[in-house]
Amino acid sequence: GVLQELYHMEEGDVAVIFPELIHHYQVFSPGENRSQVILAAPSLCGAYLKTLRESAPKTPVIQKDKVHPDVYYAFEALYRDYQGKKRDSSAEVLHQAYLQILLARLIPCLDLTDRKAMESDDLIFRSVSYIASHFTDELSLTKMAEDLYVSPFALSRIFSKTFHTNFNQYVNNTRLSYATYLLKNTDQSITEAMENSGFESQRTFNRVFKDTYHMSPREYRNRAKEELLKEQK
Repeated sequence: GVLQELYHMEEGDVAVIFPELIHHYQVFSPGENRSQVILAAPSLCGAYLKTLRESAPKTPVIQKDKVHPDVYYAFEALYRDYQGKKRDSSAEVLHQAYLQILLARLIPCLDLTDRKAMESDDLIFRSVSYIASHFTDELSLTKMAEDLYVSPFALSRIFSKTFHTNFNQYVNNTRLSYATYLLKNTDQSITEAMENSGFESQRTFNRVFKDTYHMSPREYRNRAKEELLKEQK
């Protein structure tokens, strides 16, 4: 299910869920049912990030007969590596390459529409959509509640009950994902990447970054450059 719609899947089908779209899984058939799921940060999607942020598929499911064999190969390769707990720097580059293959083969199979066309009255969706559109601005729970015509208490419950986090953590994670994209794929300075991602405080940016990636933004950028050089060689 994506937002308020349900989509049927059979063996071999593939679904692509774009960032910030509320989704869930339901199984109706009896017996054992299995699936492979890849969760990837938008910052790993390179040139596809703009498409993923601004668009959404009208139908997220791609039927088996339309799925390129490269997709299954990339799924299996990623599954094997993670089962084997392969986590060195060369593996990270390889995993990102497999993700690029998946996106290159799957996105052309989707009928995309402007994300704004999928707006809903559902408060969960409205909350996610609002932050996706405003995370680079000065943002507060009170301001967001005013813009959505709901109480701050109602919004706070959305984040704690649905996302299992608080408002500030959700916003910082969204900003951080975009900051890592800028650090890896642009020549913006670390300060510029911080400001363009919506962080107003260098101290907060450094703390959130280190808590998540266990390294400083500068170390992250240097490691990304080293991995890119290795890949080019």
